Amino acid sequence: MLLPCIISQQNLDENINQTFGNATGWFVDAMFAEIPITSSVGIPWVAVVLLLGASYFTVYFKFINFRSFYTAFQVVRGKYDVLEDKIKAQDEVKDTNDIGEVSHFQALTTAVSATVGLGNIAGVAIALSIGGPGATFWMVVIGVLGMSSKFVECTLGVKYREIDENGRVFGGPMYYLTKGLKEKGYVRLGKFLSIFFAIMCIGGSFGGGNMFQVNQAFKLFDHVIVSENSIIHGQGWVFGLIMAILVGVVIIGGIKKIASVTDKIVPFMVLIYIVTVFTVLILFRAEIPKALIAIWEGVFYPQGVIGGFVGVLVQGLRRGAFSNEAGVGSASIAHSAVKTRFPASEGLVALLEPFIDTVIVCTMTALVLIITGQISTGVAINDEQGVLLTASALQSGVSWFPYLLTIAVMLFAFSSMISWSYYGYQAWSYLFGRGKQTEYVYKSIFCCFTVIGAAATLNSVTDFSDAMIFAMMVPNMIGLFLLSSKVKEELIRYKQNISNLTK
Repeated sequence: MLLPCIISQQNLDENINQTFGNATGWFVDAMFAEIPITSSVGIPWVAVVLLLGASYFTVYFKFINFRSFYTAFQVVRGKYDVLEDKIKAQDEVKDTNDIGEVSHFQALTTAVSATVGLGNIAGVAIALSIGGPGATFWMVVIGVLGMSSKFVECTLGVKYREIDENGRVFGGPMYYLTKGLKEKGYVRLGKFLSIFFAIMCIGGSFGGGNMFQVNQAFKLFDHVIVSENSIIHGQGWVFGLIMAILVGVVIIGGIKKIASVTDKIVPFMVLIYIVTVFTVLILFRAEIPKALIAIWEGVFYPQGVIGGFVGVLVQGLRRGAFSNEAGVGSASIAHSAVKTRFPASEGLVALLEPFIDTVIVCTMTALVLIITGQISTGVAINDEQGVLLTASALQSGVSWFPYLLTIAVMLFAFSSMISWSYYGYQAWSYLFGRGKQTEYVYKSIFCCFTVIGAAATLNSVTDFSDAMIFAMMVPNMIGLFLLSSKVKEELIRYKQNISNLTK
């Protein structure tokens, strides 16, 4: 806490960025290496893998993202909860108490809280600045395809989770890579991939899931709310300290406490943002047809394609809230805590995430930016500029809307942080054990990084931490491909039970 008083802001920035930049530059370069499309434009190889994987799962599961969309809503509503009571009485279930910690809705909101964030605001602006209005179409395509990847990884998260004697759930890629690949005979491979994933997840939780979130929330708060003459203007450490205290109060209670907060914050923050954006769309409704035409005309314009990829798959992920994180595996950690005996039921719930996050929220942001004329195609912008462009777009409709955006962004950041703290702790406990002391060590470090994140300019740190989030995709996608047949078995089992219920 005394750090901001002891050394200057410039020295803090220089020390942090130089340390991370010198030590990890090769890793960042490797993760962001591009596959050339033209002589001057390329797409990061990880983005290509994520897209190809999502396309494969969409076909393999016979377009489950469309066919089971309505069923997913029914699961969240609790229509099929009666199946849990039926299977509890069957001999195949010995343990009738330890079936999870949170409801389908709470698991969904916890995961959504980690994905809906600055990528939906800054990331969309960056995508449009690179690719023009046509990038919006490719965001939607990527979001729809990502629904299939999300279904696969979250089904596996529940299937291979572990529940201790106190009913606490431990799940995610660490466990389905270890246990699932062991069933396939790949014991060493599974162990290596799970450890690699856990290390990357911890790094991602400290950086993209924490430091970047609080840093960008403070930047907008300082720009919109704080007067230049205020004593707290530019004092990010004060903002970070307050956020660290709030985060600490929530995360100390584990997933149940986190879920009880996110199931209230997420609907509220999304509602604030959607109402604000929708109001601007109504005020500029005469421009919407022109915007839709511009989007369609730019669909196959090369810059539009590249912008969609870079904006959503690169900028969204690299800047703390990859538009839906499908294929990265992080969301399966939250979904594994659900109360169910049908893994596929939670997989279906999870496929709603990319739809909410990318198809709805990102599309609305894009429309507002287009109809208010805030985007200049071909002009590169950074994350801070992206947030401010969205604020300007909302201000075009109603002068005080940037204040609502600031509230939404702070809620986005806070909810992302508490969810990513859970992801990071799950990976931490996999490597270092599940004891209380181990848990408190991780959570204390996490809160310390919150203060540092708000106080510093984090160019190299965020590059490194975002590269770690990218790296989570590598072991996860290998596991998803090798275990996809297990997911199909669970889907058939769940659909059969639904059919029997409706007879």
